[in-house]
Amino acid sequence: MNHIADTVTLHNGVKMPLLGLGVYKVEEGATVVQSVKWAIAHGYRSIDTAAIYKNERGVGQGVREAMQENGLTREQLFITSKVWNSDLGYESALAAYETSLEKLGLDYLDLYLIHWPVKGKYNDAWRALEKLYQDGRVKAIGVSNFHVHHLEDVMSIATIKPMVDQVELHPRLTQPELQRFTKEHGIVLEAWSPLMQGELLGDPLLSDIAAKHGKSVAQIILRWDLQHGVVTIPKSTNEKRIMENASLYDFELSAEDMARIDGLNENRRIGPDPDNFNF
Repeated sequence: MNHIADTVTLHNGVKMPLLGLGVYKVEEGATVVQSVKWAIAHGYRSIDTAAIYKNERGVGQGVREAMQENGLTREQLFITSKVWNSDLGYESALAAYETSLEKLGLDYLDLYLIHWPVKGKYNDAWRALEKLYQDGRVKAIGVSNFHVHHLEDVMSIATIKPMVDQVELHPRLTQPELQRFTKEHGIVLEAWSPLMQGELLGDPLLSDIAAKHGKSVAQIILRWDLQHGVVTIPKSTNEKRIMENASLYDFELSAEDMARIDGLNENRRIGPDPDNFNF
């Protein structure tokens, strides 16, 4: 893990960048277009959006402009979107995929995820994702916000097991059981809100480790993710922070550093619990 282009190989052989830009709550239009362009110009190759973020058009525009300005091909980038809860049927998930592609202005996605495990609906949606994958419309498929029991349930009906599970994960919510399960089954874990929406940036222990390495707290947390083999997608609309969030490859956390950060776990969420959400 010594370069921004470093990848993890999904169980179907597709390579997914370990670092990406998340665009949750980034305003559609110029803001998201510019954020995507900055990220790609500074070496990011993965962009993560979702239908519910309502910024897929801007993400697509940013991707196309960045490709042209940086001399990149589509194959060099890794674009993710997600099917929203209201579309978690078989036909509706297929239609939602086409809508996302149209908004993004792309021919395919690298990764398509079920956004939340809506009880009684996500298995039908999974069958739709399998069809998209088998038809060559998407390079990889996965889920988001799935606990172990949700993964076990979908795997019981799946012909293709999920390649990725994107979940809330940060030093206050380390999800050890889920980390063990996904490793055991060859499912890549991906962290959303890795910085706990900024709440961790003043933590004394993290500040101490950051001072030791001459790095920011954000860089320490993101490096901790990478050394755990967890894909991480910090969000920023600030060019300086986008650059800082990618400056993770000139230092390494010791085993002691890693253990101290692991010890911050409180099983505390800032987002909804996937067993109890209302949207």
